[in-house]
Amino acid sequence: MKYRILGGVAATAMIATSALGEEVRVYNWSDYIDESLLEKFETETGIDLIYDVFDSNEVLETKMLAGGSGYDVVVPSGTFLQRQISAGAFQKLDKSKLSNIGNMWDVIDNRVSKYDPGNEYAINYMWGTTGFGVNINKVKEVLGEDAPVDSLALVLDPSNMEKLAECGVHFLDAPAEMIPAALKFLGEDPDAQDPETIAKAEPVLAAVAPYVQKFHSSEYINALANGDICVAFGWSGDILQARDRAAEADNGVEIEYYAPKEGALMWFDNMAIPVDAPNPDAAHKFLNFIMDAQNMAAASNYVYYANGNKASQEFLVEDVIGDPAIYPDAATLENLYTTSPYAPKVQRVVTRLWTKVKSGT
Repeated sequence: MKYRILGGVAATAMIATSALGEEVRVYNWSDYIDESLLEKFETETGIDLIYDVFDSNEVLETKMLAGGSGYDVVVPSGTFLQRQISAGAFQKLDKSKLSNIGNMWDVIDNRVSKYDPGNEYAINYMWGTTGFGVNINKVKEVLGEDAPVDSLALVLDPSNMEKLAECGVHFLDAPAEMIPAALKFLGEDPDAQDPETIAKAEPVLAAVAPYVQKFHSSEYINALANGDICVAFGWSGDILQARDRAAEADNGVEIEYYAPKEGALMWFDNMAIPVDAPNPDAAHKFLNFIMDAQNMAAASNYVYYANGNKASQEFLVEDVIGDPAIYPDAATLENLYTTSPYAPKVQRVVTRLWTKVKSGT
């Protein structure tokens, strides 16, 4: 199994690495699978697996819309999946080759069908929420015992952020997540699609941006675990990984995860096969392998994210299936929101807004 981390634009054209035998090329998010599963796939199928990683939907989308990525399986989030399906970037799944598809969870399939009607192009891999990773002792030291750790005010009220800057804050470099959060904070529709409403997010984000140490979509895991920062606005499972790394290191860092009480974004990462995949047959074998109940459980037990596979739940460890931060209760699920992809013209507005926020111009 060949494993490469391809960061941002450095993820350039791939070099053929296996001249012999069948191979499958998978492009997934960083820190997002138990690597022993990759070795197990190779052993069981005899297929060489080339596994590359990315840390933002925007990086993946650039490759998908350009075509000729060379990948057989990719993992876009819901809104990006929808836009890329519309652009003709994916091929329909041949469900006759997916004997494990009956393991999937109808509740999640139904939610993902907002992006992929009929679940024709993708299977859900993982899902979760976007919220706060909090070094609880440092934050209470800075903001007091009544710190609003479960509110968007924690990171979108400048008076809080000015103080939190002392101990370090990271934000996701993900405008499709941060702008809806700012709109939710204002009491606006987080799924607003009109530029006038979207523009209301800019002053909110611009007011706190000077206090953000870094906009990045993966570095916050280690930064939280090591005690280098005290707050990250990030993805649920990443923050729980940071919590567990800190506990294993026994370094005195205590991390907690909070989904904002105003409402949190519920997102879905889904495996799809590019329309020009070099080996779609091997891609289907990889998807079917992942949909095996025990394999999917092994992935969730490792990354601390919920998955869209109902049959896997009996194999999940209690730390995963029993943690409401991973598998929320019904009331919390009701308070989660989803978003739709921006139209191309609106996407350009969003990109400009986000660039201005990050650059401070």
